[in-house]
Parts: sequence; structure tokens; C-alpha cells
Amino acid sequence: MSHRGFGWTLGEWQAAYRTDNLQPEALAELLAELSSDDPAWISLATPAQLQAQLDQLAERLAAAGGDLNKLPLYGVPFAIKDNIDAAGWPTTAACPEFAYVAEHDATVVAKLRAAGAILISKTNLDQFATGLVGTRSPYGAVPNSFNADYVSGGSSSGSASSVARGLVVFALGTDTAGSGRVPAGFNNIVGLKPTKGWLSNSGLVPACRTLDCISVFALTVADAQAVANIAGGFDASDAYSRKNPVSAKVGMPAKPRLAVPATPEFFGDAQNQLVFEQALGKLRELGAELVEIDFTPFQQLAEQLYYGSWVAERTVAVEDVDAAHINPVVRGIVENGYKYSACDAYKAEYIRAELSRTINEALAGFDALLVPTSPTIRTLAEMEAEPVLFNSQFGTYTNFTNLADLSALALPAGFREDGLPAGITLIAPAWHDQALAALGRRWQELLALPLGATGRPLPAQAAAPQAPGCIRVAVVGAHLTGMPLNFQLATRDAVLVEQTTSSADYRLYALPGTVPPKPGLARVAEDGAQIIVELWDVPQARFGELVAEIPPPLGIGNLQLADGRWVKGFICEPYALAGARDITSFGGWRAFIASQQG
Repeated sequence: MSHRGFGWTLGEWQAAYRTDNLQPEALAELLAELSSDDPAWISLATPAQLQAQLDQLAERLAAAGGDLNKLPLYGVPFAIKDNIDAAGWPTTAACPEFAYVAEHDATVVAKLRAAGAILISKTNLDQFATGLVGTRSPYGAVPNSFNADYVSGGSSSGSASSVARGLVVFALGTDTAGSGRVPAGFNNIVGLKPTKGWLSNSGLVPACRTLDCISVFALTVADAQAVANIAGGFDASDAYSRKNPVSAKVGMPAKPRLAVPATPEFFGDAQNQLVFEQALGKLRELGAELVEIDFTPFQQLAEQLYYGSWVAERTVAVEDVDAAHINPVVRGIVENGYKYSACDAYKAEYIRAELSRTINEALAGFDALLVPTSPTIRTLAEMEAEPVLFNSQFGTYTNFTNLADLSALALPAGFREDGLPAGITLIAPAWHDQALAALGRRWQELLALPLGATGRPLPAQAAAPQAPGCIRVAVVGAHLTGMPLNFQLATRDAVLVEQTTSSADYRLYALPGTVPPKPGLARVAEDGAQIIVELWDVPQARFGELVAEIPPPLGIGNLQLADGRWVKGFICEPYALAGARDITSFGGWRAFIASQQG
């Protein structure tokens, strides 16, 4: 591939449009270099479809007054799995006889287009999103992007392959049992499996409607997170869409506490095991504390997905499709659903609820669960010989996730001795997506692996923007790290962002008679100074709890930082400063306390 956009990250596309005079019309050249024979595609944009999108993009830019910042995905090429609707495009779910032309964009596609993204293709998949392999499609098996003798992983095979090879910046997949994670691990890319209900499923052909998640593949965590933040949000047209309660932490502590399976299973794959063990060592380098836990309830819940009545939900999804048109392996799976009764389904739900509670309690006190993305990988020939058994092995560390209402992030972890990639996955309770991304960014920067299968180095990563769902608070005294009231932040899942200083417009006072001792910060018209503060991101729903515990004369107001930013911060009522000791010369509360102890 020679087009200069291949393998670019989101930031590189944005920079090219802003500073290199790249125009969206150049996407026609990129599209012309894509082969319709590539098994990753089911359909490519026609010249007319591309031009219609470019015309819409020009209208959006004009409506934005020419401000590219209002179109964060301006001119960025993307792909979607072909069980997701795009207006005017056929949706096949990898079953030609099922195909229909969509009248409307899926909600997530509409949001991405509104942000300026350009749909280039619809991608191949295991038929009706049933499989973790990438071989169960009449449009052909999608080969691994590093070694064509091996599987790509599925069911979002084409989406992962197109991202790994740098043909699009990002792609949407789906994830019911691991379809948004296994292909990421097999192709050295990032797979963001969001909390159920964060990304709307309106316009998605269901696999298991109660469990399905639209997922995001990208070359970097930063790109996957940015795309999910744009595509996500409550959608009343999706009965399973949920509003984020904004009570979960949005970052990770400097030394995260991670749970790991006590006796991980690799089915004899020593190469995958070695990459995982090396990953454990690298995470310790990042400061992580690794704690072994009993993985039994996770395994028990994973088995429920295909070896219990939950499989009947897949049966419901394809009940109107002629069995003769369904892939034989897929048909064998979905026909098992007819064996179960309504009573079996209720019993299975009780088991799911009990195991889910056990799992979420087991993860309490941890920042995330760390697992291999897949315990092993197989060749296309091996998969043909054992299509069900090996598929089941791939789901060892993925099948339980949606049943237990967890969020997940699949990350590249390095390469095996045979040159194939292997991955790790971070898993946490629902709505911890932003926190997982924060740790994922640190992980990716530590490893600095080449991007996907492009061979391109990881570019310098911009500082992470403030995650949605939190309020950034500047603390100046007893709430600082190690100080007596810091627990009021920690117990509300607040996360330390940085230490910085206020603008030079403040003076700091030691308030008399306060227990524990507290300072008062006051903005002054002249003779101010910069005061050391810590910035903490407090989950939005927990912010009121924090404010309720602040005694007079202190309160929360707006505080200006040295770099000009404004954040919420601790301030003091002016009446309390009369008779208070001016300690501005110490530069911060910690230095003053040290002087008193000395």
C-alpha cells in the first residue's frame, strides 16, 4: 500500500488536515488502492457513496464555521462490521440470503459521521457474529495479518484485519462472547469492549440481544477511547441502552492493584504463556501489584454461554432465516437452542446472577482483572478440523465478561517466538471504561510496540484529555496525598492526575483551631504567589458527597492554575482569614506542615 494515509493514527490524520493541507478528497485515492478481493471486506464504498459523504462533510464544516475542532473525526476513514447498518448500504451479517439495504444509519454510525468520519467499507465476520475464529463466512476466511496460515480471530475478523493493516483508522466490531477482543489479540491492535449499553445497539443485527456490545478496534488506546467517547451515550431507541451513572473512577492509581488467575490455562501453548508471563513482569515495572485469585467462578460463567440455555438467544436471533442458508457450524450451534425450555432459561438466569455477583465481589478492591486475551491461537487447517473445540478455547478469558456486566480492554502484549502477536486484556466492573483506558495508555507507551501489522512505530502520544464523567478538583491542604483527609477522595474513587501550582494570584493561610489542621486559600488583587496544588478527578456522582463533608469556612469554588486552566478547588471565606497566619512563603501546605513538625 502506497497511500500516505495507510497506518496513520487519528492524531496523524488530524494533523495532516490542519497543517499539511490534506483534503478529504484524497480519500478517493485511498479507496482506489483497496482491493475488492480482500476477504476483510464484504462491501467497499462506491465512488458515489464516497462523494455523497464528502459533500455532507463539507456541509458540516460550513455549519461549524470552518472550525475543525468541532469535527474531531473530520475526514477520518473507518469501517464497520457488516452486521451494523449504514444508510444505503447492504447489511448481510455474512449471509447473502439475509441481506437488506439499510434505510438508516445505526445510532453509533450516525454519531461518527456527525463528527466527520467517512465510512469506507463494511467488513467480513463469522456469520451472524457466531464464532471467535473468522472462518465461518461465505465471503471467505479472513487470514491473520501476520501469518496467513493462522486465523484472524472473530467474529469481527474483517474489522480487526483492516485496522491491523492500517487500511482504516478505526473500525467498529461487536462483542458478545469476545468478538471485539480475540481478533485484537491475534492482530496486535487494541479492542475496546465497552460496558453494555454505553454504545447503542440500534441498527445492529443481534446475536444475543441482552449481551451484545458494539466495540471499537484501533491501533492505539487513545484512538479507541476517543472514538468510543464520540459514539457512546444513552439512546432511548435501544431498549438495552443505559445512562452512565458517572459514579466509577475515570483513571488509575500510580500503582494499580490487579487480580490475575491463580492457575491460568493455555492448553499447552507455551508461546502464549511466555508472552503473558513477560507481561506480568512489565506490569510490575509499571508499579502494579499483582494478586492471584481463584478463577473458578469466571470459568463457570463462561461455560454458561454456549453449554446452557443462553445459546437459545442466538436461536431467537436467526429464527426467521432459512436453515439452509446458515453456515453448517453456526447452524449446529444455534439449533442447540431448541433443546431448552423456558424453565431452563430462568434457571440459567439465576445461575448467571449468582456467578455475576460472586465475580463482581471478587473484583472489589482491585483496579482490574488481568487475563490473556486468548490462551492460544490456531491455524486455519486446525480450525477446520476442530471448529467448535478450538473456538471454545479462544473464549476462555472472554465468554464471561458480558454475562457478568464487565467492561474490557484488549491490548497488544508482544510477540511470540514464531512472530505471531499475543495480547492481554484488562477487565473491570461496568462503567470503568475510562479507567481501563488510562492504564492501557500507560501500558502501550511502556511497550512501544509497532502499530498493528504496519511496522510503523508508536507515535508520540498527546496528553490524555480529561475523561468525561468526572469533576477535576484542586486540593491544597489536608486532602493532599498522605494527609489526614485524603481518604475522603480515595474512598470515592477519585484519582490523582498531577501536581501543579495555582496562578500567581493567591495567598495561603494556616487557619487557627481547625482539626485536623487546614489551610485557607484566597485569591488576592496583588502580591499573590503560586501555591502547590494536587489535581484529582472525582466521579461526577460522588462530587456532592465530597462537598457535603467540607466544613466552614472552607468551600468549593473556581480556582485558576498557572497554565490558565480553571478547575474546581478548595477556597476559604474571607472572614476566616482575620488572625490566620499567612504561610504563602512556604509555597504550599506540605512544606508548612514539615516546618511545624521539624
